[in-house]
Amino acid sequence: MALSPIISIKVLLVEDHTIVRNGIKSLLNNESNIQVVAEAVNGREALQILEKNADIDVILLDLNMPEMGGMELLKNLTQLFPSKKVIILSMLDHENYVWEGLSLGAMGYLLKNISNEELMFAINHISVGGKYICSELAFKMMARTPQLSESIDGYDGAHIDLSKREIEVLKLIAEGYTNHEIADKLFTSRRTVEGHRQNLIEKTGVKNSAALILHAVRVGILK
Repeated sequence: MALSPIISIKVLLVEDHTIVRNGIKSLLNNESNIQVVAEAVNGREALQILEKNADIDVILLDLNMPEMGGMELLKNLTQLFPSKKVIILSMLDHENYVWEGLSLGAMGYLLKNISNEELMFAINHISVGGKYICSELAFKMMARTPQLSESIDGYDGAHIDLSKREIEVLKLIAEGYTNHEIADKLFTSRRTVEGHRQNLIEKTGVKNSAALILHAVRVGILK
């Protein structure tokens, strides 16, 4: 099944640096199906906004913020607004932050140097119930943690039949190419590549790029 954009994903952006916040807001609002409907500079302000505005689908938050940081905000969100989907967008790339964030209820963890395409893919994927760790961070964690395959939620070692094109896309994902770069290499559209990526995640039953690539290595698709 191809990734179908939701008509409108309403985002609460929680980031204390004005320039960074404005840049992210501009990127998101350029997407036809994503809209930043509220902004906050720390966790306390975010909670106040959520108390008044329940019509928010995704919360995109930084970790290092004054008064109430991202981890403390996550703890409050789990108790007060458990249905909200939370994505961490941070410069902190150590796996301890990732595990802590996910254990506190975050559905995704992204680094701030990711491509625009990967950011949009993550928001779309998580908005419909998926989980996602950005590719760069996933590869770093695989290198640092040999036992990662035992701890990735949703990993299924069973063989899955993939099409020739899905295998081509998977190999390019493993090489670190973005959706746009893959589309150029395969002479297709970015939307088609996003659909293949979504199919790969659904077929293998995994939750993120690291688990997808681990599965491919385990069953011999990737050497």
